[in-house]
Amino acid sequence: MCFSASASFTSGVLLTFIGTETLRKVHKSSQIVFAGIAIFFASQQFAEGVVWTAMAHPGYDGVQKTAAYIFVIMAQVIWPLLIPLSVLLMEDNRIRKRILFALLGAGSAVALYYLYRLVFYNIHAKISGRHIAYQSAVQDSFAKIALILYLAATIGPLFVSSIKRMYILGIIMAISFMVSAVFYTRCLTSVWCFFAAVMSFAIFYIIRDAHKKFLLK
Repeated sequence: MCFSASASFTSGVLLTFIGTETLRKVHKSSQIVFAGIAIFFASQQFAEGVVWTAMAHPGYDGVQKTAAYIFVIMAQVIWPLLIPLSVLLMEDNRIRKRILFALLGAGSAVALYYLYRLVFYNIHAKISGRHIAYQSAVQDSFAKIALILYLAATIGPLFVSSIKRMYILGIIMAISFMVSAVFYTRCLTSVWCFFAAVMSFAIFYIIRDAHKKFLLK
């Protein structure tokens, strides 16, 4: 949550509750990664809450930098791996699995690219308006290509999946990205992660419906 420390921590608590309830509905081991996405979001929101808090208290630069790196690593490195992997693990259709493997490959490539940037170039978090902007000094010709691969890896699998209602998550992700890119360009990473947290509610219903169907067998 990118609006304040209290908003971030409140969101983290709420997402932890949703994630816990979602994991309780899991009936197959292949669902665990997908069902745990809300817990992932919760951890991310707690990290940004720490960034907000450290910014308000001079002398905690080390804490702020560590929390900022945790947030960005989760957003740029783990997220493009987590989405295609979690969908792939649940997919049974052979053709769709091949496509998902390709998207996981794209996610792996972009994750390595962003990890390289994080290792060799500093990330600086600053407040821009009522949001946090995570800025890097690096400018390269691969940034646009990386963004395309990032979107393919994080949105594409949700439309490829044969699981009922998964496409709804894809629509949420696509719309949230467009809104964030148009209205919050400088704070895209932070704001889009906030909107993407809405996915947690949809994930709960997908896992719950699958659980109900399992019980009826």
